[in-house]
Amino acid sequence: MDNNGNFTIEILVVGMIIILILGIISFASEISQEKISKSVENNNIEKTISEVVDILINDPGTPINWEDFKSQRVGLAIINVDETVIPNSVSYFKLLELGRDYENLVTKRIFNNKFHSSMELIPYETSISSVKIGSNDVQTNNVFSVNRVVKCDFFKKYVICDFLNDGKCNHNHNQKDHSCNYFKVFKGNLKKTDYYLLLDDSEKLENKYSIDTTHFKSYNSKSISNTNIYLNNELKELFEGNETSSVVFIHFDKKDTKAVLVGVPKDFDKSKLKYNYFTTQTCDFVIKAWS
Repeated sequence: MDNNGNFTIEILVVGMIIILILGIISFASEISQEKISKSVENNNIEKTISEVVDILINDPGTPINWEDFKSQRVGLAIINVDETVIPNSVSYFKLLELGRDYENLVTKRIFNNKFHSSMELIPYETSISSVKIGSNDVQTNNVFSVNRVVKCDFFKKYVICDFLNDGKCNHNHNQKDHSCNYFKVFKGNLKKTDYYLLLDDSEKLENKYSIDTTHFKSYNSKSISNTNIYLNNELKELFEGNETSSVVFIHFDKKDTKAVLVGVPKDFDKSKLKYNYFTTQTCDFVIKAWS
């Protein structure tokens, strides 16, 4: 074979090597591009979930009590009595309402049918059960999760008096030695509402409490035998004649008693009649989403 033939073969070999190298580069480029696209997609999902969480826990929704009406815009933030928003908060009843129509309110309206998702509220206080709403049907390992620390009110809307806050006392008890407060009760309310005194587990049960009114001040003190005290029978005894309402005073013989007076519906779940359920609690709020 002459020199021209050897040169031709060399050209072919070099060409094949170049084609092979270009093929490898192209293949590697495709893989890299796929990884980049996937990374962008994943980052968008995480960004979307993060934005959704931050909006939900800082927006009460429209109207602000939408859980009792048809919502125009959902949000989970708690509203104070002066209608100011508590940032980074979750209303227990709004969360439950969101769970009742999750597919429509969350999957369709918030995530525009792009993701499946779930939400979970996990209290730091272990005596309170966690709450999970949304889908449990996770069929992928590619699940994105965002967590925020929030305050939740649970059943605080049923609290009438909190004995950590000073109230008026018809005996002029010194609040350095007592915890006193008062409320107005209507006789008809006793038919549809159950009244309880709920005490924290840390309170010593040897303490005493008493109940009276402005015109009935000789009510004897009673020892506290448990952290859940049913009051309806005692309240009935305070009404005189044809009275339809009465101002009732409650006294504890201890300063800063961790106790609340609550009025709950007759069908209220009695297993949840615990002090911690009626006070604001710190929780983890977790949203998980997957496509």
